[in-house]
Parts: sequence; structure tokens; C-alpha cells
Amino acid sequence: MTGWEVLAVAAAGLAAGGINAVVGSGTLVTFPVLLAVGLPPVTATISNSLGLVPGNLAGAFGYRRELSGQRGLLLRLLPASVLGAITGSFLLLHLPARAFEVVVPVLVGLAVVLVAVQPVLQRELARRRPATAPPARIGPGRWAGLVAGAYATGSYGGYFAASQGVLQVGVFGLLLRESLQRLNALKNVLTLAVNAVAAGAYVVVAGDRVDWRAAGLVAAGSLLGGYVGARSGRRLPSGVLRAAIVVLGCVAVGVLLTR
Repeated sequence: MTGWEVLAVAAAGLAAGGINAVVGSGTLVTFPVLLAVGLPPVTATISNSLGLVPGNLAGAFGYRRELSGQRGLLLRLLPASVLGAITGSFLLLHLPARAFEVVVPVLVGLAVVLVAVQPVLQRELARRRPATAPPARIGPGRWAGLVAGAYATGSYGGYFAASQGVLQVGVFGLLLRESLQRLNALKNVLTLAVNAVAAGAYVVVAGDRVDWRAAGLVAAGSLLGGYVGARSGRRLPSGVLRAAIVVLGCVAVGVLLTR
């Protein structure tokens, strides 16, 4: 990498750490940059997952106040997320690289659509709920949906981290009556678990496919970005965040399709 490329990768890590802490699509920034500096798609994904773990940790710590009262929910969802991360890591390492290149733009596009229409879906679900329904109770059907959603988004995150958090906020936002900030806190912890498990699997099974310099640059940037993002993101309007994620997602799909 040239000096400018080193700066670009570190800056992308900084931006990704902040975005991941707030909503969760930082890979839409780092992944195209890693591709632009010459990394193959699978190597870029593996190195990116390793580099984003410090940022995930900083973001989860920064949102610790919003985690109040969510311990039981996390204990139920974490095993499903971890199992999903293992599944996604296995798929990434065993499916042909061509399958990755074909599937990823579709997955990112679906994530963008989900984020864009989430407010409409939430309003529709709220309209159909009985006004007297207990706000805190989660029935068996919703629990099944939450666990399935944790496994599915964990599998996606283990396979390709871009918009994992966007998918989590979208899925859990439809099933939980929580504010966007509390959903962000839940998402940050689950994303941390998924990325850490996937990164560990990559190091053990495919250490030769890691670009350690790129991973280190992303890690340094994401750690600072996660801290800054958690501090500032808790005060941003959700509409601004949603619009930014949709724009970033569209850009990433364009990059992936034209590469």
C-alpha cells in the first residue's frame, strides 16, 4: 500500500467505527476502500471483520446506559447470534468466491430496502397492535422471531459484515417496542459477539487469507471511531441516520456491481 492508501484505509476504519456504533453499516465504507487498494473480496471481508472488532467493543461500551433492562433479552439472543456467526464463517470459507461476489450486492440491497421501509412497517404493526397490549411482554411467537432473527443476522454477519447492524435494527425494531437508541445498544453487543467469533474462526482456519496490515489499520481507526460515534450518535435524530445509511448502501451496491 502507498502512503495515501494507508491513510485511506485508516480513515475508512475511523468512519466505519463511528457508523457501526450509531446504526451499523460501517463495512459499507471500509469494504469498498479495501477493494480499491487491491484486496480480493474474501480477503477484504476477513481483514475487515478482524479490524472492526475493536470498534464494536468501543461502541458497545459507549451505549452501556441504553442496555439497562435488556440483560435477559441479550442472554437469549447471544447464543443464536454466535451460532449464526459460525455458520456464516463456514459459508464464507467454503463457498466459491464467485458466489460471494454475486450474493453480496443482493444482500446489501435488501438491507438498504429494509432500513428505508422500516418506519412504515413499524407504524403498520403499531396500528394493528391492541392498544391495551402489555408493552413489556414478549410472547412465544415474538421470541421465536427474535431468536430466528438473531441467528439469520449472525449468519449474514459471519458471511459479510456490511449492514449486519442495519438488518438487526430492522428485524428487532419490528419485534420489540424499544427506541432506536436502545435497539442500537442491543445491536452493538450482538454485532460485537458475531464479529469476534467470525474473526476468531478466520484466524484459526484461514490465517493465510488475512491482510494483517489492512486489519490493523481498520482496527486503529475503528477503535477511535466507535468511541466518538457512541458519544455523539446517541444525540442524532433517527431520520438523519436512516437517510445516511440508505445513501451509503446504494453507493456500496453500485461499487460492488461495477467492480
